[in-house]
Amino acid sequence: MKPEIAPSILSADFGHLREQVGLVEAAGATIIHVDVMDGHFVPPLSMGPQVCEALRDLGLHLEVHLMVERPETTQVEAFAQAGANTIIVHAEATPAVDYTLNLIREHGCSAGLAVNPATPLSIFEEVSPDLALCMTVNPGWGGQRFIADSIEKITRLRAIVGPDVVIEVDGGVDTKTAGLCVAAGANRLVAGSAIFGQKDPAGAFHDILNAASRGN
Repeated sequence: MKPEIAPSILSADFGHLREQVGLVEAAGATIIHVDVMDGHFVPPLSMGPQVCEALRDLGLHLEVHLMVERPETTQVEAFAQAGANTIIVHAEATPAVDYTLNLIREHGCSAGLAVNPATPLSIFEEVSPDLALCMTVNPGWGGQRFIADSIEKITRLRAIVGPDVVIEVDGGVDTKTAGLCVAAGANRLVAGSAIFGQKDPAGAFHDILNAASRGN
């Protein structure tokens, strides 16, 4: 699989959200990463299903990352109805991981499973998500520094899930870390402040994609 970059709108200017998304779409982005935080699983609060509804007509793949407690209770259904294509939940956030992954699929979405930096990878030996997300920072805030030990963890994750599962990396992805992540086994990279925090988001997207491709 060729590496993909999923720009995270957490770092975008929400006063000009569609315009900002249009910039990265014109640069070649086909996936938009939507970070959802509940103020409990992680301290900050962020966007709700209305953001997906506002972007769904653009025709991009909307990837919703639920950093929320017990996502199976209401959030999965709400974001699926709002237009999500992929929904990612955290292994640490629910006691019913397998049920939640199946629930996501029942709502017509691809099912992703994320783990925090300190969480063992053993959960991936028990369940079979469509996407495995390796957090390379502690979740909740954009602009954090990439945790260097994550490279070895990505390699171990690839050995567990095999060649066909998408491995996504989220946190501290930029031109310096993108190639390392791909070389370790990742094929989708989330970048927020490294794209939307720059004066030229389209150019930043291209730079990270080029760096990722060199690691392929």
